[in-house]
This record gives sequence, structure tokens and C-alpha cells, in this order.
Amino acid sequence: MNILNNITSDKKIEVALRKSLFPISHWEASPLFGREANSLAKCLKNSTSGIIAEHKRRSPSKQNINSTLSVNEVVKGYENAGVCGMSILTDGKYFGGSLDDLNLARAVTNFPLLRKEFIVDEYQLIEAKANGADIILLIAAILSYKEIRQLSEVAKGLGLEVILEVHNLEELQKSIMPSIDMVGVNNRDLKTFNVSLETSRFLADQIPADFIKISESGINGANAIQDLKNYGYQGFLVGEKFMKTNNPGYTAEEFIKQLNA
Repeated sequence: MNILNNITSDKKIEVALRKSLFPISHWEASPLFGREANSLAKCLKNSTSGIIAEHKRRSPSKQNINSTLSVNEVVKGYENAGVCGMSILTDGKYFGGSLDDLNLARAVTNFPLLRKEFIVDEYQLIEAKANGADIILLIAAILSYKEIRQLSEVAKGLGLEVILEVHNLEELQKSIMPSIDMVGVNNRDLKTFNVSLETSRFLADQIPADFIKISESGINGANAIQDLKNYGYQGFLVGEKFMKTNNPGYTAEEFIKQLNA
């Protein structure tokens, strides 16, 4: 069993436990549940950088990345740097995150927040809404067409934007539908952890023009972003490059300055 299958299997067990502890009514009573979401899609269309910065403490491929900084520090730093939005890892076992991270981030910023999670159940969408998310991620590698349609339609009904994450042409072709707002091409193979920007280049022409294209993982320099913009990408998810430093916000700010130079 590969790491992606392990994560998905564990996530289903985790969600079942959370359901038993926190009924949907608990989340629907959250002060944030009725909040109108901010649009990442609009921010990306109007941005010169397209940077979506990430808060990530660790990962299965890199182990510890940065577990010393508070979420508030990172969020405010990214906001001051002028990023379009922020991705918050909420998986605990493999990435060291939690819903508390999302909630804390929402308490100090109003820019678009993505709950980056292995979504396998509608319940997680309600959690996301109740904890301040604006966008959710659906990973085509772990979901069927029917599941993607059901989850994306529920998300849209909650007022959340949807990013569909794909790794290859097969996943893309099985998953494109009107209830998706953005398509994220993950350059990291979640089965092997190999990273190649060629994945984004190859899939660029296969993504219908009415979807915003986001390139994820392996983006380490301004030249890579300039190159990907030539392929029609408007969003760029950057995490480890910023998070592995002592001051992710400053690193993001300098990176964006290079892009706009």
C-alpha cells in the first residue's frame, strides 16, 4: 500500500471518529458558518504574482519543515507580503496540522483560505465552512467521478470554491465538471513523491480555458513561475520554499518582489 492509500484509509477512520464526537449541528452553530466566503479565483485573476502561500509543518516526504512558528506569525507575514491567499494543511497525522490552524488563521486575516485536506466525506466540507475556509481541495487520485461531483456540488452549496487537484491526464479527463472552479496540477506524484514541472506543462493545454490553472509543488524560483505563466497558469502554490525559513513572510515578500521586478 502506497502513502496516498495509507493517508486516505486513515482519513476515513478519523472522519468517522470526528462524526461521533462533533455532530453536524455543532459545526452549523459556529459563528463562521454563515460567513460569506472570499473568492480566490477573483484574486488570482487580478494578481500579478498569483502566489498561494502555504502553512505546512511537515510532510511524509520532507518530515519536519517548520514546527516552531505560530500560525498567526505565518499568516500575518504572508498577508504583508501580498500573496493572493493561503493554504492551511489540516491533516494531523502526516502533516502536523489541524482545524485549529485554519480557525486561528481566519481570526487574523480576511484573505482567501484553502483548507488543504484529504477530503473523503461531505462532513469535512461542513467542518471547513465552520472553521473559516473559503476554498476546499478535491484530490482526483482518491475520488471517483461520482464522489467529485457530489462533494463539489455540496461545497458550492455551502458557498465554498473548489480546486480539483490532478496529477495526470486520466485524472483530469475523469474529473472536469461545472462545479469545479479551479484546476490544480500537482507536480509531485503522491505515490512516489517525485517532482517535475513538466507535469504542469504537459497538462496545460488539456485544461479547458474556463478553469483557472494552478501549478502546485516544486516551484522554487521566479523563472519557474514566468515559464508556467506562458502555459496559462495564473496560480502557484508555494509552501516548502517559504516554510523552511525562519521568516516565511519575509521570504514570500522577497520572492514576490523578484516576480514583479
